[in-house]
Amino acid sequence: MTARASLIILILLAMGGSALAAGSAGSGPSEVSFSLPDLQKPSGVSSAIQWIVLITLLSVAPAVAVMVTSFTRITVVLGLLRQALATQQIPPNQILFGLALFMTVVVMAPVYKDVQRDAVTPYFDGRISGNAALEAGTKHVRRFMINQIEAGGNGQDVYLFLGDELASRKELKWADVPTPSLIPSFVVSELKIAFLIGFRIYLPFVIIDMLVASVLISMGMLMLPPVLISLPFKLLLFVLSDGWHLVVGTLMGSFH
Repeated sequence: MTARASLIILILLAMGGSALAAGSAGSGPSEVSFSLPDLQKPSGVSSAIQWIVLITLLSVAPAVAVMVTSFTRITVVLGLLRQALATQQIPPNQILFGLALFMTVVVMAPVYKDVQRDAVTPYFDGRISGNAALEAGTKHVRRFMINQIEAGGNGQDVYLFLGDELASRKELKWADVPTPSLIPSFVVSELKIAFLIGFRIYLPFVIIDMLVASVLISMGMLMLPPVLISLPFKLLLFVLSDGWHLVVGTLMGSFH
């Protein structure tokens, strides 16, 4: 996806630069004129469709880039941790997403380096074409997704998104799985792993809530919310066990 995003940005810059140059040549120094494609001509319709496709790809590319990285698992686990602590909006979403983003950069650094070495740098040097760069970059991202699916034992999720012809095969190789089918399979696998980790994090805090609720009921304090009393104990447990270090370390170590 890095190579594709670079290609799209280069195309947009080239088209914008040519439009600016044409506008500057045909008008005064303080005027820049842009002309919309003539939809009455086939060439104009083709240009309009190309612009729509480019804008659509630019809007979808960040979401797809997030889905093929470790960002999904990290954000889900951190969100479940905040729910387990019952601290409402603390830490704020900006803090959690920022932490998840930097953790993703660290986890995906080897993949980024491989994509940069085999796809982006050769493309900008003119040694390979755009399609070759896209194929080379996709190979490393696919390897990362496949490794995570196999490590989580979620290979059966791949069959959910395959066509009838591929799903009916007894022996299916990863090379036969197209990328559009591999990406949602990877996301489902990441959600399974994230919820499993979140359950292990959630369980101690649920036990504290149950103990506090039992004590309050036995004392006849039915009108006092148990969450209000259990929150300091959960925070104390989390701080004494160095919870942030354990959670972040577990997440970072869960990627193979």
